[in-house]
Amino acid sequence: MAKKKKNNKKVFVGLSGGVDSSVAALLLKKQGYDVTGVFLRCFNVDGCAKHDAEDARRVAEHLNIPFYTFDLEEEYKQKVVNYMIKEYREGLTPNPDVACNREIKFGLFMDKALEMGADYIATGHYVKLLKKEEYYSLYIAEDGNKDQSYFLWKLNQEDLKKSLFPVGDYPKPKVREIAREANLSTADKKDSQGICFLGQVDLKDFLKDYIPPSKGDVLDTKGNKIGEHEGVQYYTIGQRHVGVDNPKSSKKGETKPYYVAEKNVEDNTLIMAEGKDNPALFKEKINLRDINFIRPIEFDELNVKARVRYRQPLFDAVLKNNDGDINLKFENSQKFIAPGQSAVFYASDGECLGGGVIK
Repeated sequence: MAKKKKNNKKVFVGLSGGVDSSVAALLLKKQGYDVTGVFLRCFNVDGCAKHDAEDARRVAEHLNIPFYTFDLEEEYKQKVVNYMIKEYREGLTPNPDVACNREIKFGLFMDKALEMGADYIATGHYVKLLKKEEYYSLYIAEDGNKDQSYFLWKLNQEDLKKSLFPVGDYPKPKVREIAREANLSTADKKDSQGICFLGQVDLKDFLKDYIPPSKGDVLDTKGNKIGEHEGVQYYTIGQRHVGVDNPKSSKKGETKPYYVAEKNVEDNTLIMAEGKDNPALFKEKINLRDINFIRPIEFDELNVKARVRYRQPLFDAVLKNNDGDINLKFENSQKFIAPGQSAVFYASDGECLGGGVIK
């Protein structure tokens, strides 16, 4: 039997302890890469990371690859947790996964891996990487339901030049099938949900340790007081459950739920809109900050596909550049738009062009 061809390229794989990164390491080893597994020990509230670290170590042992743990707890606190708390304190709804990818995985992890002799880093993200002419481009993954390009819009050409995304060409069921066939211990491990470093800890409970509760009024869209809340920083636009029941009923006796339509940090009030189709929940245009394009793009007006939250279907929009002041105008108004979240732009062929933070 012919020996498997080695390509002598070193790749450090971020092993999270989940099935996706496990299969990423397996696929790269099968392709002949010199693979090393790395678990990133970051800030964690409920202790679940200990189990993830052990799962990652087991996978590396099973694949017979070297394994390291990089202790990035302090850096994660500074660059991700503190950022998140600061944004919530200002009444925004931040996206810590975007910050983690930019600052930790494709920042500190990449830097350390390259210093240790790696040619590439790899992760279990569901996204496709293609090289076109002189540029690298990110594309929506084969499995559109699992696509994670929304969280990677802050990457640039230097990042992509040194990155690999092995599972982006596979649907999730196939990834699990590959893991089972290889007898990987993570094959049937459940996907993590919510904010990774919180584990099973409720976000509101976590924030209370940093942002003291402060009672304020809950108003309807006409300015009538309909209840009280514990502090506007604990809620986000579009949230339904804030402890306020709608006393009004339709002819059939059904109540229309209230949704958070607006937050006012200065006077600590929440504005609630009745019914999910209430005009107060929709916007036709948003302004953006912290813009990043994955490859250089110059424009005054650019027709794009966009999304303003994870897993939202792409919609048509126009990106407008007014001397560096960029806004996104929607063809059809969109609801539940939370300042602090990411607006991510795509070309019609599924290329992720970049994104910005919603003002």
